[in-house]
Amino acid sequence: MPLNRRRFITASALATPILAAGSSIAAEAAPEQRGPVVTGADTLAAQGWRALAGRKVGVLSNPTGVLANLDHIVDSMVAAGVRPVAAFGPEHGFRGSAQAGGSEGDYTDPRTGIPVYDAYGITASKLATLFTKAGVDTVVFDIADVGARYYTYIWSLYTAMVAAAKVGAAFIVLDRPNPVGGKAFGPLLQAGFTSGIGAKPIVQQHGMSVGELARFFDGEFLPGEGVKLAELQVVRTRGWRRDEFFAQTGLNWTLPSPNMPTADSALVYPGTGMFEGTLFAEGRGTTRPFEIVGAPGVDWRWREALDAAGLPGARFRELYFVPTFNKFVNQTCGGVQLTVTAPAEFDAIKTAVTMFVTAKKLYPAAFGWRPDNYIDLLSGSDRLRKLVDAGAGVDEIVGSWRAELDQFDRTRRRYLLYR
Repeated sequence: MPLNRRRFITASALATPILAAGSSIAAEAAPEQRGPVVTGADTLAAQGWRALAGRKVGVLSNPTGVLANLDHIVDSMVAAGVRPVAAFGPEHGFRGSAQAGGSEGDYTDPRTGIPVYDAYGITASKLATLFTKAGVDTVVFDIADVGARYYTYIWSLYTAMVAAAKVGAAFIVLDRPNPVGGKAFGPLLQAGFTSGIGAKPIVQQHGMSVGELARFFDGEFLPGEGVKLAELQVVRTRGWRRDEFFAQTGLNWTLPSPNMPTADSALVYPGTGMFEGTLFAEGRGTTRPFEIVGAPGVDWRWREALDAAGLPGARFRELYFVPTFNKFVNQTCGGVQLTVTAPAEFDAIKTAVTMFVTAKKLYPAAFGWRPDNYIDLLSGSDRLRKLVDAGAGVDEIVGSWRAELDQFDRTRRRYLLYR
């Protein structure tokens, strides 16, 4: 049943954070509220979830769907008497117990008794069938993103939006800050390189909150699917500015996935996450995934070359490590630990490109790409791989996507909610 817009908005004493996706005028007119950062989830929870009362709510979330008091939103809804008809889990699962590339399957949540459906990797048509099976008329999305195109939660968002449009369900995003800030970086996904880690053409570090992405998807991509959402609402985060990083929000960091232990991991991930597509270890199996990178045979020279590059906001430490899983299990690796010293100056993707170029020069026998060229899916085309292999310099590689990045940045402006 379509969302009763008047009831939804008037049920909130803090109506200003709630905006329709297509309402750019409302977004511009909303006053910027400074002070403590308050997520969209906390806004509705403070009202006892009254805005969802009487709805048949399906919640797509994971452990990051947490309130300031660290209660999960589904547990909070149930305690308030607003009981969802179903929950849906993305990669790693609704309660977050699965490793990368895994999920928890379908089950009944033992805490709440709510049926949980596995939404990871399924098509929009299949998810629409699950929405119908559960009797969902309103989909609530609350998952913290980390700001990289190849982090799968944003594609779970997109799939759920298409599925909701197919069944005529309303869609509500409980917004959260982008932990790596609101600036866009990197190449645009090119035709022929779509996958589960990049379904549509956005840049590698998109610089949007999930609410802004939902508005972008609704305006730019859903029309191409031949569907239209009955209603899209974004419950805004209050008190966040796009030039702020997670450490400035005062919010608690909840691991969005098992290998994203800290906000520092998120800062580097849009760049060093690409090491998943190389023969080097990206730090899985260590206590600092994506901050620690290396391989057997790498030595102090890599750190010296990276320091000499003078990358803004980045420092490197020589180190040696033994991964407990993933690549090079129980083997001693040499490498570096990347530390971000000035987030506002840091470009994660340029930093990673510099790491590729220097590693290839210093360790040609050790550095290389996975045989399946997974790097192409991560970077969005075969351009990065071919330029590195051809011996191109960092500035040439980064400059190769400047025009498409500028165009994307212009397009996304109409969908932004935060200054």
